[in-house]
Amino acid sequence: MIVACLDLEGVLVSEIWINVAERTGIDALKRTTRDEPDYDVLMKQRLEILSKHELGLPAIQQAIAAMSPLPGAVKFLDWVRVRYQLVILSDTFYQFAAPLMRQLGYPTLLCHDLEVDDSGKIVDYHLRLPDPKRRSVQAFRDLNLKVIAVGDSYNDTTMLLEADAGILFRPPENVIREFPQLPVARDYDELRKAFQDAEENCR
Repeated sequence: MIVACLDLEGVLVSEIWINVAERTGIDALKRTTRDEPDYDVLMKQRLEILSKHELGLPAIQQAIAAMSPLPGAVKFLDWVRVRYQLVILSDTFYQFAAPLMRQLGYPTLLCHDLEVDDSGKIVDYHLRLPDPKRRSVQAFRDLNLKVIAVGDSYNDTTMLLEADAGILFRPPENVIREFPQLPVARDYDELRKAFQDAEENCR
């Protein structure tokens, strides 16, 4: 049995924080894991920015509610579900992802939690565990399951390298240069083909 472990942002939906930045006019929130590989550093920067601009969870959820999956993403997931077990491994938060999961047909999602006070201010975040994407893939493999993983950015690379087969989807050039051993897909047709090729590594 093969488990397909997919990142969410950049693979199935656009970057949540970039959408929030564009809707609020706070350009500093456009920084993502494509720019900063240390997720803890990035999140602390984000919380400082949110506090400075007094931007709480309700405003962020309002921006996310207007988002849609990337063109072709839902059809691609339908293709994946027929052939593999599907799990979304993301560095987003359950409080952000709910409306997006509905549009994607409620796939299994493993991500993180936010701590929010009574006023709606995001005061902290809680990771499931360090390097959760890689360790999730490792756990699946410990169950004697084969894993094909897909991601687009620095924070996905440990997961991709841990999997039986890892695929980069529309990554930035700096990630391609740093990880030349990982195949790259530029659209969902190429990603389907990459999955089919990856099955050879899962036998």
